[in-house]
Amino acid sequence: MEKITESASKYRHLEKMSVREILTNINQEDQTVPLAVEKAIPQIEALVESIVPKMQEGGRLFYIGAGTSGRLGVVDASEIPPTFGAPPEWVIGIIAGGDRAIRHPVENAEDSETQAWTDLKVWQPDTLDTVIGIAASGTTPYVIHGLRTCREQGIATGCITCNPGAPLLAEADHPILAVVGPEFLTGSSRMKAGTAQKLILNMISTAVMIRLGRVQDNKMVDMQLSNNKLVDRGAKMVAQATGLEYEYAKNLLLRFGSVRAALQAFGGS
Repeated sequence: MEKITESASKYRHLEKMSVREILTNINQEDQTVPLAVEKAIPQIEALVESIVPKMQEGGRLFYIGAGTSGRLGVVDASEIPPTFGAPPEWVIGIIAGGDRAIRHPVENAEDSETQAWTDLKVWQPDTLDTVIGIAASGTTPYVIHGLRTCREQGIATGCITCNPGAPLLAEADHPILAVVGPEFLTGSSRMKAGTAQKLILNMISTAVMIRLGRVQDNKMVDMQLSNNKLVDRGAKMVAQATGLEYEYAKNLLLRFGSVRAALQAFGGS
């Protein structure tokens, strides 16, 4: 199988480029990524439409991946509680090699054909859950065999990859393919491929949370008030929605703990 993600860069002698040339060329390549993701929207839609009803019945969303792909899954999952006020067990990121691999490479972690299912079993997955495998190359054994076992267990699967014909595509009920082409730095899939994966993860998790009712209008009404910036943002939301002065709105927000709860309390008063 030809791996486009490993194909030679169309740029040569990078070490001879000026800093401006390096940055301009990277930026030009990056501009192609959203167009590649756009072509995958029907695939992304099908996956989201599959996830939502399962989560409405109590299912969870899992991401599994290795290296950069695994880290992107962990990052997206970790943003769900503060952004949407959802329980941390709603969306779970699992990376080959465990938490240590978030900061440090773990030798051969991605090559295991059994470890992904071992990692998933800790969470006792069932048929209401969905597992998305993330692998730029689409050839990572940890991810491929993890999805294969999930399907054998009747668990719905999706994947995000950047190589046409990748073995991973055949293991997913809902495959997503974003063909971004060769990287500026040959084989460095943390660049365009990683950007595409990040964009797609943003789309999946945000669309799912909106459909699950965690957003009102265009506002993060359930966000955690974990710092002064978010308290200020929430107070302004309450003030705008109610017509209250800022300080009254802030006090109402802090009393009830979320924008949603504050607005419900005001409406019921």
